[in-house]
Amino acid sequence: MGIIRAFQDLGQMGSTSLRTVGPGISLALIATAMGLFAAIPAAISFNIFGHRIRELGTRMDDFSLEFLNLAERSFGD
Repeated sequence: MGIIRAFQDLGQMGSTSLRTVGPGISLALIATAMGLFAAIPAAISFNIFGHRIRELGTRMDDFSLEFLNLAERSFGD
């Protein structure tokens, strides 16, 4: 919203000074920083949990293959 407000002020005043667009841009930068503070830990957590889930899936596949081999050797014809 800060960028939109900055451009609206720019269009109304017709001036391209920093005093005109500065407050809107600063609000936009604050909102961007808050978004990054939320997004970076979320992305890290997503990657960590995704890795753990893939590892668990691999371990379950290995277990099922070992179990099937054991069952076939023990009860196969």
